[in-house]
Amino acid sequence: MVLDRRTLLRGGLVAGGGAAFGLLNGSPAAALLRTRPSLTHGVQSGDVTAHEAVVWARSDRPARMLVEISRRPDFRHARTVPGPVLTPGTDLTGKTFLRGLPAGEEIHYRVRLADRDRHGLVSAPTVGRLRTAPRGRRDVSFVWSGDLAGQGWGINPDLGGYRIFRAMAAVDPDFFLCSGDLVYADNPMQERVALPDGRTWRNVVTPEKTKVAETLAEYRGQFRYNLLDENLRAFNARVPMIYQWDDHEVVNNWYPGEILDLPQYGEKRVDVLAARARRAMFEYTPIAVRDPHRGRVYRKLSYGASMDVFVLDMRTHKDPNGANNSPTQREGVLGTEQLAWLKRELRRSRATWKVIAADLPLGLIVPDGTAQEGIAQGDGGAPLGREREIADLLSFAKRNRVRNMVWFTADVHYTAAHYYDPEKAAFKDFDPFWEFVAGPLNAGAFGPNRLESTFGPQLRFQQAPPRANTSPAEGYQFFGEAAIEGSSQELTVRLRDIDGKVLYTKTLTPAR
Repeated sequence: MVLDRRTLLRGGLVAGGGAAFGLLNGSPAAALLRTRPSLTHGVQSGDVTAHEAVVWARSDRPARMLVEISRRPDFRHARTVPGPVLTPGTDLTGKTFLRGLPAGEEIHYRVRLADRDRHGLVSAPTVGRLRTAPRGRRDVSFVWSGDLAGQGWGINPDLGGYRIFRAMAAVDPDFFLCSGDLVYADNPMQERVALPDGRTWRNVVTPEKTKVAETLAEYRGQFRYNLLDENLRAFNARVPMIYQWDDHEVVNNWYPGEILDLPQYGEKRVDVLAARARRAMFEYTPIAVRDPHRGRVYRKLSYGASMDVFVLDMRTHKDPNGANNSPTQREGVLGTEQLAWLKRELRRSRATWKVIAADLPLGLIVPDGTAQEGIAQGDGGAPLGREREIADLLSFAKRNRVRNMVWFTADVHYTAAHYYDPEKAAFKDFDPFWEFVAGPLNAGAFGPNRLESTFGPQLRFQQAPPRANTSPAEGYQFFGEAAIEGSSQELTVRLRDIDGKVLYTKTLTPAR
């Protein structure tokens, strides 16, 4: 199913029917005045804390964003928060920052768009819901995964689109931790793909998805593509997102300063591509960043006494992919400033659980051709290369009695549970911890990758596909669920498949 620009534009402008009449009468300006603005891609919320949240929307034309909020689904006693004017400068996207919300409550919101010139022309509302973080020790849960529309596997209407989001919504989490690769800007799509069993995979395709993204408009189009899926839009309206990026928002395995040697790219400078991708990412996700040029991805979000979420950015400060075996380097994936921030915030945290949202796994070997893309480099000995930065962090946590760190990631396109045991590690100066891997959401399935023993990871569970780039039609798509029980503070992690079936469960008791 190919959606061209004319079809998409027509679908956005004729909601209500009046625009077509005006255009037929030769007056596009009059047509816009006679019709109401409309929301084009649903609503999203994100970066929710006890008293704050971000609500996102996109318009079909310049308009003022208005957000009504209420404790009640019927919106009695609602208050209206005026948002920004959505303009072509942000591709008609915008965020309204909500303040003064009550802690630990379900909040209902609805978004309308007001015409800039005729304020009585207001769009039909789109409704959403979020739950604010609690103040004390209360039950808290989230789901996590990553990797959407990768390897040419996009929205397939024959299979119900991105149906994994239905299973994730059924868990009714407090938020969705997106572990990166929310778009695949470097993976063009074809309308039809032959499957090994003789079936045909059928993609919805837009113009921006027929080539690699290079321009700002093409990067924006990557995000718009995924929001065509009704499952994702419905999920976004009910579950807030905590978003981090990885490599495919820009190009596979990228790092700052890289010059591409790929014929499909006219723009070879990754720094130029990353700046455009970064702007599109901040425009299209409900991350609490106002300025796309100076905003940062790494941040901490608190969920009461039960949990602090530390969102890492392992791309912006990444060193070049190479042998990754330096015995002296001090940085590699976090950088000096981010590492200092993480240490400081971990030491200050009084939450029971410290959730580390990482866009790369720690102990899995992830090659990039003959180079190394990940943190592990395969020799199993003392920390080398990027491992040295992680070793520094883990030693710091042990010295400062930072208890109950748990790492959550995606990236490798299968699901697994790893227990990092200093008694079985080449490097022993750390407290034991768990790492849970879940993905992809809708992409080619791969793996499993090989673990290396520098930090002593022990494989406790994994499920991987039978072959590389197994399509979502075969079911090897995964997400994880993490739930903290308020009174005991036990953390239960469940790894689930595309339909929500529980594959593995681990309950962790917090250290005191």
